[in-house]
Amino acid sequence: MSNKSIRMLGNVLTYVFLTIVSAVILMPFVWMLTTSLKDQTKIFSFPPQWIPSPIVWSNYSQVFTTQPLFITHYANSLYIAIVVTVGTCIFGALAGFAFAKIHFPFKNVCFLILLSGMMIPNEVTIIPNFIWFSKLGLVNNHFPLIIPPMLGAGGIFGVFLLRQFYITIPKDLDEAAEIDGSTPWQTFWRIMVPMATPAFATLSIFTFLHSWEDFLDPLIYISSSKLFTLPIAMKLFTDTAGTDWHLLMAASVMATVPLLLVFFFAQKKFIDGIATTGLK
Repeated sequence: MSNKSIRMLGNVLTYVFLTIVSAVILMPFVWMLTTSLKDQTKIFSFPPQWIPSPIVWSNYSQVFTTQPLFITHYANSLYIAIVVTVGTCIFGALAGFAFAKIHFPFKNVCFLILLSGMMIPNEVTIIPNFIWFSKLGLVNNHFPLIIPPMLGAGGIFGVFLLRQFYITIPKDLDEAAEIDGSTPWQTFWRIMVPMATPAFATLSIFTFLHSWEDFLDPLIYISSSKLFTLPIAMKLFTDTAGTDWHLLMAASVMATVPLLLVFFFAQKKFIDGIATTGLK
């Protein structure tokens, strides 16, 4: 067998393997979508019914009649996720630039101390944080769901990610900009930020995803139903009588749409950021 035939056979086997893995990964999403369109009595039928018959589109409208505040909860999650994502990118961009390109005393020590904050699990600090926010009168609002993620482990990860990306940018660009009379701020805004677009896309996807699906923090800090986020709202479809699976799956499909849109628009930059961040 020639080398060309071996390579072709290897490519075919690779595509077959990737197709099988993709099918396995997509199966839960397909089941979620089909279940959202089924009649409640046919969800657990055997053998499983992959194609709904009949298709019950009213499940989606019933989500809003069963949970009248669902659109409010959806808007709360969207607002929090966008603010946290933008804030994390700004914080990470500024601090990452400082650690990567600006020389100051004990820079490496400060960076190591900053990174140590990522080693503390959120579950360890959630009780003292709750006591602190409670004494400040900041419980039962969205403040604990926005500021701590931006300045906590999520923000530190953003600093690390963007610092690693800035390091990959040649120093010749900094020196050329300095020779042309550019200030550090102008170098950051006109050179570093445009070149770091892949890293921003990567950080945005990770941050948006984490904020969007966060369940523990809203459960701890929020008690007013109007301030609930989407993960808490999803839990409301389960009560002592059981779970409305058709409605829960319909709500899950709607909850997945923003994640798909974020990844769709940032996909190319995301892949570039994963491939290049941290390389010298």
